[in-house]
Amino acid sequence: MPTQPANTLLDTLNFDNRFVHDLPCDPEPDNYRRQVYQSCYSQVRPKPVKAPRLVAYSKEMAKLLDLPEAACQSQTFCQVFAGNQLLDGMEPYAMNYGGQQFGHWAGQLGDGRAINLGEVVNREGQRWTLQLKGAGPTPYSRSADGLAVLRSSIREFLCSEAMYHLGVPTTRALSVILTGEQVVRDMFYDGNPQLEPGAVVCRVAPSFIRFGNFQLFTSRDDLETLKQLVDFTIKTDFPHLGAPNKEVYLQWFAEICRTTADMIVHWQRVGFVHGVMNTDNMSILGLTIDYGPYGWLENYDPDWTPNTTDAQGRRYRFGNQPKIAYWNLVQLANALYPLILKAEPLQDALTVFTSTFEQNWQQTMATKLGLKAFDPGSDETLTSELATLLQAAEADMTLFYRGLAAIEANDAVAVFQAHLEACSYEPLSPETLALAEAWFQTYQARLQGENRPQAERQRAMNAVNPLYVLRNYLAQQAIDLAEQDDFSEVWELLEVLRHPYTEQAGKQRFAEKRPDWAKQRAGCSMLSCSS
Repeated sequence: MPTQPANTLLDTLNFDNRFVHDLPCDPEPDNYRRQVYQSCYSQVRPKPVKAPRLVAYSKEMAKLLDLPEAACQSQTFCQVFAGNQLLDGMEPYAMNYGGQQFGHWAGQLGDGRAINLGEVVNREGQRWTLQLKGAGPTPYSRSADGLAVLRSSIREFLCSEAMYHLGVPTTRALSVILTGEQVVRDMFYDGNPQLEPGAVVCRVAPSFIRFGNFQLFTSRDDLETLKQLVDFTIKTDFPHLGAPNKEVYLQWFAEICRTTADMIVHWQRVGFVHGVMNTDNMSILGLTIDYGPYGWLENYDPDWTPNTTDAQGRRYRFGNQPKIAYWNLVQLANALYPLILKAEPLQDALTVFTSTFEQNWQQTMATKLGLKAFDPGSDETLTSELATLLQAAEADMTLFYRGLAAIEANDAVAVFQAHLEACSYEPLSPETLALAEAWFQTYQARLQGENRPQAERQRAMNAVNPLYVLRNYLAQQAIDLAEQDDFSEVWELLEVLRHPYTEQAGKQRFAEKRPDWAKQRAGCSMLSCSS
C-alpha cells in the first residue's frame, strides 16, 4: 500500500482533482478485473515497487508543474512517481472507457495499466493531470498485469517531449523511473516471453479523456452518465464555449474536429506514424496520446506502419492517418447523437475536419517547400509528383526536406539529384533520376516566379522541417544502454530533441539516415504492442 510522505519539495503541487469530485465513481472499492457500470472511474492505488531509481525527467514539464529541479532529483520524487508514496491531495483512480480497436468495437477497455494521481493546478491556473503508466493492475486490466517495461517507458517519455518541441500537439511526460523489478513480456508474440526491467513513466496532460470515454456510455445506453461526462468536459476543458446545451455540444464537437485535424497535419508534416489510432487512443483535446508502436518515416512510403499487429491490413499506415482520424470522429459523433437527436448538424460539424485539414495541409506543404502560399492550380500537382518521386527514390523524408532548403532556385538539376541520392536508401535508377529532373525544373519555375530571397526561404523551411527526430533506432540505442544502467544516451537524446530545428555542434550522428543494420533489427523499424 503506498504511504503518505512527510512534507517535501513536492508540496508545491496544488491538487484540485475535479474529475473525481464531479463525476460518478465506481462504488466497488476492491481492485479486481470486472465490468464497471454507470461510473467514470474506479479508485485504485499504485502497486508499490522494490527499488525505484530515476532514469530521466523533463525540466520543462517540471517547471510547468512549479517543481524545482532539486525536487525531481530527490528520493521522494522517485518514491512518489514510481507509485510507492502518495502526496497530500493525491486521489488515485483509473478511468473507465471503451473504444474501437482496428475498426471493431471492443467494449469496455479503460486504464488497464494507467493510474491517475490527481489534477494539479499550477501558478498560472493551468490544469495538469498526473498519470502513472505501468503502476500496477486496475479493474480494467483484463488479463494483463498492469505493468510496463523500460523499453516502452523510455520510448514514451522521449517521444512525448520530442513531439512537444517539434510543435506537435501532444501529451507530455515528467519522468521515467526503474522499479527494480522484472516484468515478463513476449516482445514478438512468438511464445518466447522474457524477463525485462520494469519501469513507470509519469504522463502529463490537461486531460486524458478520450473518444472512447463517451462511446462506452452510449454503447450501454447510459445517457445520464454520458451527459454528465460531456457537461463536465465542456465546463472543465472548454469553458470558453459557455454553459452546456445542445448548441454548445455542437460547437464543442466542431472544435474537436478542428483540433484533431490540426494534430494530424502536424503528424504528416514531420513524418510521424502513430501506429494504433484506435478510438480509445484519440484525445478529446486533439493531443497525441498513447505512444506505443510509433515511428517516423525514413524511406518515404505512405503505406508504412510501425505496428507489427497492423502489418497485414495496414489500417494505420502513414498515408491513411487523415482518413482514420475522420472515421474516428464519425464514431464520436455517433456517441454524441443521443444528446443531439439530429444527424445533420453533426455531419456539418464533421466537415470542419475536412476543411481544416485541407487548408492547413496546403499551407504546411507550401511552407515545407519554401513557398509563400499554396497555389491549388499548380501546387496540387507539384506536391503529388513530389510524393511519387520520394517513394520511387526511397528518400529519407526528414533529410530530404531539411536539405532542400539549401538548394537555390537557380542551381543545376545535378545539384538536386545529388541531394536526392544522398537522402536515398538505394541507388537511384535512370527512371527516378528523370523524375527528379522533371520535378525540380517545375519546382525551380515555381520558386523563380515568387522571387523570394534565398535566406528568407531557407529560414521559413528550416522552421517547419526538423533536422532531428526520434528515429526508432536512436531510441533503441538509448534503451540498450539504459538496460545496462547507463542513462547517458537517454539524457543526450532528450537534450538534442529539445531543439529539433537548430543544427547542433557535435550532434551529426542524430541527423543521419537509418543505418543498414537497423532496417530489420527489433525495435529499430516495426514494433509490437508488447510493453
